Amino acid sequence: MLTPIEMQSIEERAFSRGACPEALMEEAGTQMAATVQQFCPKPGICLAVFGKGHNGGDALVAGRLLSEQGWKVVLVPAYPRQQWAPLTAKKWDQAGRCEMLMLEDMKGWRPPPATPCAVLDGLLGIGSRGPLKAPVLDACRFINHLRASTGVRVFALDLPTGLDGFGGVPDTDAVVADATFCVGFVKAALLADTATGHVGRLAVLPLSALTEAAEGMPPLECATPAALRPLWARRANDMHKGEAGRVTLIAGSQGTVGAGILAAKGALRAGAGLVTLCVPENVYSTAAALAPAECMVRPIRSFSDVFSIRTDALGIGPGVGLERAQETLSVVERFPGPAVVDADALTILGGARLHPLERARGPRLLTPHPGEMERMYPKGELASRRMWVEAFIQRWPATLLLKGARTLVGTRGRGICANTTGNPGMASGGMGDVLTGVCTALLARGVSCHEAGVLGAWLCGRAAEERVASGAQSEESLLAGDVADGLGAAFSALRQSGF
Repeated sequence: MLTPIEMQSIEERAFSRGACPEALMEEAGTQMAATVQQFCPKPGICLAVFGKGHNGGDALVAGRLLSEQGWKVVLVPAYPRQQWAPLTAKKWDQAGRCEMLMLEDMKGWRPPPATPCAVLDGLLGIGSRGPLKAPVLDACRFINHLRASTGVRVFALDLPTGLDGFGGVPDTDAVVADATFCVGFVKAALLADTATGHVGRLAVLPLSALTEAAEGMPPLECATPAALRPLWARRANDMHKGEAGRVTLIAGSQGTVGAGILAAKGALRAGAGLVTLCVPENVYSTAAALAPAECMVRPIRSFSDVFSIRTDALGIGPGVGLERAQETLSVVERFPGPAVVDADALTILGGARLHPLERARGPRLLTPHPGEMERMYPKGELASRRMWVEAFIQRWPATLLLKGARTLVGTRGRGICANTTGNPGMASGGMGDVLTGVCTALLARGVSCHEAGVLGAWLCGRAAEERVASGAQSEESLLAGDVADGLGAAFSALRQSGF
């Protein structure tokens, strides 16, 4: 993890090697402007609320570039000019056609109806500590009130103002951001459990000079397109469906057939060549009628029937119920290939004290939400989600994907990776079923459990973002099926430049 002190050391090393502070600011501001446009494709109004330091200079550069892309940009300083850093003042002078209003003139301001609005929080940098004080306190309250009352999207530059840069504890009036743009690297404070509600989505903006200067100081592993892109090679021109991965799913039962349908849809949209959904005989007709046409539906009397199906990876658990516990445990233990274990299968596995994992014949990816995790492996006195994942993977031979607003994926010997994508619209039923299908499809293509968990979480989160950013859905209307439908855009985003 990079602390503010470590980040300062990297910057000093970069400057000693000839890096120019102004060039770094321009590069950072350029990427910030591009990231805003990723989440807000249609130009609208941008308020750049900035402080007196270089964080404010980044906001000014981003604002200038957005204005050149057709945005109406309003620059809102929290301090008088005489208190600004020289480089920040220079960027103000270069702002061009941006409008300029003082904070006190913004009281009661609202964006015009049906106009996209973004707010840049460039008030304080990563080294900030202690309680907020005026005028920054007033600026934070203005941003939060505007977000709560109008629905503007707030983007924090490197750190939401009011979040302690060392411990990740938020001030009462800390800025609530929809996304935080991390210059160079993710800072440790942003991944604290207490920070998630203020940080929102994480976007890592790589700066070449800082990356080169960080040799020997590896940052905390985070899921970014640059890191994930090598995991998913393009298909060969002569690929056939048998080479695209055979997926078998045991999912769905009376009253929960939809879980199996969503898992199958996730697997298909994640590129599986052949998908077989296995369901109890008493719901076969319902499942066959609801399943995607591209999916094969097979009635089974016993879960062990899956051993007769040729498959590359198995997903088990969504909607299967708790009545067939022994059959579930037998499959988790005896299936010879890689498998995703989710939902009801996790509850059953926890009831067996997880010992089938020690005898499992293939690698296993467990994907619990916090409630399932608590039933399976109680948190006890562990202080954080990260410590919870670390304790589990040190004890059990499986990959763990702990869902949440900041999903974590951990495997013994591989460390823990934090997901960066997603939005609050994913707080609805069925999202985990789609994720099960996606991860199973990735396993079927030969991706390891650790990488399938990281890539699957990133893709589902990015798919959710794409559906909302495109205007097809809102955070309130987003459904799990929409996320499955958005996977195509997510795969495209993975291969293209983006954050």
